[in-house]
Amino acid sequence: ISNQIVDLKTEQCFNVGLGSQLSSEKLSVLRWLLSETFEPENLGTESFLEKKSKEGLEKVIVEVGPRLSFTTAWSANAVSICQACGLTEVNRLERSRRYLLYTNGELQEHQISEFAAMVHDRMTECVYTQKLTSFETSVVPQEFYYIPVMEKGRKALEEINLEMGFAFDDQDLEYYTKLFREDIKRNPTNVELFDIAQSNSEHSRHWFFTGKIFIDGQPMNKTLMQIVKSTLKANPNNSVIGFKDNSSAIRGFQVKPLRPVQPGSTSPLNLEERDMDILFTAETHNFPCAVAPYPGAETGAGGRIRDTHATGRGSFVQAATAGYCVGNLNTAGLYAPWEDPSFTYPSNLAPPLQILIDASNGASDYGNKFGEPLIQGFCRTFGMRLPSGDRREWLKPIMFSAGIGQIDHHHISKGEPDIGMLVVKIGGPAYRIGMGGGAASSMVSGQNDAELDFNAVQRGDAEMAQKLYRLVRACIELGDKNPIVSIHDQGAGGNCNVVKEIIYPKGAEIDVRAIVVGDHTMSVLEIWGAEYQEQDAILVKPESHELLKSISKRERVSMAVIGTISGDGRVVLVDGLTTKKCLSNGLPPPPPAVDLELEKVLGDMPQKSFEFNRIVYEREPLDIAPGITVIDSLKRVLRLPSVCSKRFLTTKVDRCVTGLVAQQQTVGPLQIPLADVAVTAQTFTDVTGGACAIGEQPIKGLLDPKAMARLAVGEALTNLVWAKVTSLSDVKASGNWMYAAKLDGEGAAMYDAAISLSEAMIELGIAIDGGKDSLSMAAHSGSEVVKAPGNLVISVYVTCPDITKTVTPDLKLGDDGVLLHIDLSKGKRRLGGSALAQAFDQVGDECPDLDDIPYLKKVFEGVQELLTEELISAGHDISDGGLLICALEMAFAGNRGLILELNSQGKSLFQTLYAEELGLVLEVSKKNLATVMDKLNSVGVLAETIGQVTAAPSVEVKVDGMSCLEEKTSILRDMWEDTSFQLEKFQRLASCVDTEREGLKHRYEPSWELTYTPSFTDGKYMSAALKPKVAVLREEGSNGDREMAAAFHAAGFEPWDVTMSDLLNGVVSLQEFRGIVFVGGFSYADVLDSAKGWSASIRFNESVLKQFQDFYKRPDTFSLGVCNGCQLMALLGWVPGPQVGGVHGAGGDLSQPRFIHNESGRFECRFTNVTIKDSPAIMFKGMSGSTMGIWTAHGEGRAYFPDEGVLERVVHSELAPVRYCDDAGNPTETYPFNV
Repeated sequence: ISNQIVDLKTEQCFNVGLGSQLSSEKLSVLRWLLSETFEPENLGTESFLEKKSKEGLEKVIVEVGPRLSFTTAWSANAVSICQACGLTEVNRLERSRRYLLYTNGELQEHQISEFAAMVHDRMTECVYTQKLTSFETSVVPQEFYYIPVMEKGRKALEEINLEMGFAFDDQDLEYYTKLFREDIKRNPTNVELFDIAQSNSEHSRHWFFTGKIFIDGQPMNKTLMQIVKSTLKANPNNSVIGFKDNSSAIRGFQVKPLRPVQPGSTSPLNLEERDMDILFTAETHNFPCAVAPYPGAETGAGGRIRDTHATGRGSFVQAATAGYCVGNLNTAGLYAPWEDPSFTYPSNLAPPLQILIDASNGASDYGNKFGEPLIQGFCRTFGMRLPSGDRREWLKPIMFSAGIGQIDHHHISKGEPDIGMLVVKIGGPAYRIGMGGGAASSMVSGQNDAELDFNAVQRGDAEMAQKLYRLVRACIELGDKNPIVSIHDQGAGGNCNVVKEIIYPKGAEIDVRAIVVGDHTMSVLEIWGAEYQEQDAILVKPESHELLKSISKRERVSMAVIGTISGDGRVVLVDGLTTKKCLSNGLPPPPPAVDLELEKVLGDMPQKSFEFNRIVYEREPLDIAPGITVIDSLKRVLRLPSVCSKRFLTTKVDRCVTGLVAQQQTVGPLQIPLADVAVTAQTFTDVTGGACAIGEQPIKGLLDPKAMARLAVGEALTNLVWAKVTSLSDVKASGNWMYAAKLDGEGAAMYDAAISLSEAMIELGIAIDGGKDSLSMAAHSGSEVVKAPGNLVISVYVTCPDITKTVTPDLKLGDDGVLLHIDLSKGKRRLGGSALAQAFDQVGDECPDLDDIPYLKKVFEGVQELLTEELISAGHDISDGGLLICALEMAFAGNRGLILELNSQGKSLFQTLYAEELGLVLEVSKKNLATVMDKLNSVGVLAETIGQVTAAPSVEVKVDGMSCLEEKTSILRDMWEDTSFQLEKFQRLASCVDTEREGLKHRYEPSWELTYTPSFTDGKYMSAALKPKVAVLREEGSNGDREMAAAFHAAGFEPWDVTMSDLLNGVVSLQEFRGIVFVGGFSYADVLDSAKGWSASIRFNESVLKQFQDFYKRPDTFSLGVCNGCQLMALLGWVPGPQVGGVHGAGGDLSQPRFIHNESGRFECRFTNVTIKDSPAIMFKGMSGSTMGIWTAHGEGRAYFPDEGVLERVVHSELAPVRYCDDAGNPTETYPFNV
């Protein structure tokens, strides 16, 4: 920005909004909350920076922080903490960042502005030109007004369409002009038009999928929706929800989940038999992620989570999958010779690198805080000028989020609205955010006014999402007494959509002032239309009102009755506050802001028509210079983001929370991210579950859309095949379409893809049962419209009878292993659309395909039989990178070597190695080889031996007997990890990344050993009438409570679900319990540091603090803290205890050991090694000398001892018995072993 800037200092400023003054006592509580425990002197009431100066240098201070109209989720959680500590005067608390720049000479205004732009997000933050003295803004809520359609006709609609970014097309403008002029015969309000624009946008109503399609002038005989639904019509089999709710579902199993005996109140948990179905949903959130990637992805994940839990009469969230497609990364340090440095990028959208990092951070952080493990995904980059001259690139990215869950079979159908039922909103308060997102997402980026893009920025609050879900979960765990009649999540269009959905077709009068708001300057239009997140609308009977209210209070989530079902078929939006004022002044009540017949806006509307032409694009055959060797090509292919390690995406996501994850991304002794299938258990005690897998091949679609669709299905099934499933015919799928569909050529390509998808699925006996579309995947860059490659993401899911029979890609057998290749293309080797082609900045001309669909069915069923008999030790599908990359990845994951001996069958070397024809590679033992071959032959499947596994980790590849590659596994794996580690440096401390990368080259299989024999708890303890009672204590944001309760239940205890609300409200006392366990998670979203808010709610509430102190002093009690709960125990001074030092020792707070931010600077989830030493701890009795693998997942997990004497006493007293250890079992503090 300027070489005059010679130094930089920073400070953080807490801006505290007060309703009234704080007493000195309360001010000291606030200071304790805001100060760093060990550095209280670093918190002041005046700026530290303003007092600083350097001789001979000028200084300038730049301050940036949240927009005043935009209350952050951080503030919402900080205020929650203050409220829990009795600081009821605090109504908003925001952080701003202040930068002091020392300069040689005065900076120019534009340089200061450039610096400010670099250090803040323009979409959610602004520059503070002076210190904040208030959060008040000059915003005055706008009254609603009428649009003169009766007088000006269509022109009036055209004007407001442009002004407010409604995305009305010609057909819309004609229809609504006619509706108001000729049918309703009055002028519409601006609120009504906004309402219609959101709820009838392409995003919400899928006009394209249900529209009449003309291609090359000929009418097509089916709509896209009919084509896709034809698969479910042909293969309905086990479907219980399809194409009619927020998620789809298939028939599950009778299982025994652990449930509270009295859901919604303090009670013990026990096993209860239920009939549980498997549920799946998939969403994209592309436009918001292009504008503001982090909050866009947060709300993408959050919206999909609400889709998962708002199915039927409520359902269970279990695990997530994710995907990211972005343009070229253009990043220094990345070896990416295929990227074109001449490409320009639009200024109104974030650049691809920022989207990839920030969007994946947003989705990851949201899921981590909510407590939903993310266990599968995909990632792809692409930007290229094709031979036709077209530039194709994901300038508008794909942010894909899917979830697998469960639903009680008795709750699969929503109840119908009935007169007198209450319309209730549950969740967080309304804010002026996400205005018009439904309409904005329906446009090509760049068509809209950039200021309107700001309105589509959203705000995620995972803490609130979790509280909302706990309310819904308590209701559905009541089983037959579930008070929810119907539930819909609030998403695109805000109340406009969700309220109309829940009251359709009966209608209701809604009071806009009954909706809970967090910003009192919002207009009626904004309250009705804003897409503020973490909200559901539900229908309940009047008699259920009190029950719902009590659960809401316990979970600290707001609920508001906003209307009653009327039976007149209309949605009427009144302003109760204004009506009351008018009536008290003897005036007639004002007209409603919305008064529409539901059938006119939600019922059958005229079908839209779309006309396209097929375009035959110019192609060029793949041309790779003759001197390029295999190792030269690998240096490129292994670094391509679609092929390379996804470590940069997997380490930062929690993959173990819930205790129900049977298979996540990482596999093998070194936990390399290469799993093909994700598997979850239904309960803690049953082996039934659900599996899901992904298929998507967009680059092939540039050559042949039909082949691309078949390959997407084929890839999904060749990923899924490694989990034992109930049957291929039970497989259902979500189909998510991301195209620039309304641009010429693309609509026709998408239609052709849909036809081939439908035909392939019907032939396979599987079906699509849901999905979403995003059909404006293009953006303006300079004078050209850049289309994204059309993508179809197929997410298959199915029931698993035995989750323990899953096979992973890591080679396991050493010198005893033989590699088999099952080739679904039967010898074809086409390189079009391959990773090899992209790595050389080409697409090629000949596209792979799934030519023999019945053969795929045979292969799937044949391999499933081998899984049943446990004859396969490892398996992997051939996808991006082809056969060579598939085999190498198996070696990388297993830390093994291999000798590949391939036959070219007359094809070229690169065709043999890199063609991405569908296929499988299996590792089997020599003794089982003949059996496996016979079993496959007996079902008509041909497997060819292509090599053998070696215990020594080195790779040799021969083609037609000629060696073309000889290298150590670790060196090739380092190439494959290179891009990921480079991207990690944007997310983690660079020195940590370098340490991990260097260490990985020398890693080997850890040597675990147990000094005890694990066994189930003795039956006499499990069946005892009286068991020791354990309080499984949770706070707002805790998320590890169910698996903790399951562990104690399995050990013969009686676990109780206890919340901090229960203790603060005197519902229950710790006196009743023998044990207390503080669970993991993110209490108050880790705002003000991990567990700080939780400890404050105990420390500054005298009656509760006394309960904790009395419990601690009792000789007959024990306590356990895990993750966030462990951090809490440190802040309470319970560990290491008053005898050793800390809060209750001589040094007080300042000497208390606690946990601080990870050295890497980021949340990390890893499967790592520990060894157990001697200790007096009852829980480690008999375990000393054991080494084992355990999950760790935390952002603030680094033990810090401010007093060395306390550390010495802890070690000397054997109070730190669990130590991180290396692969040899030796205690270590080397990263990342000591995560």
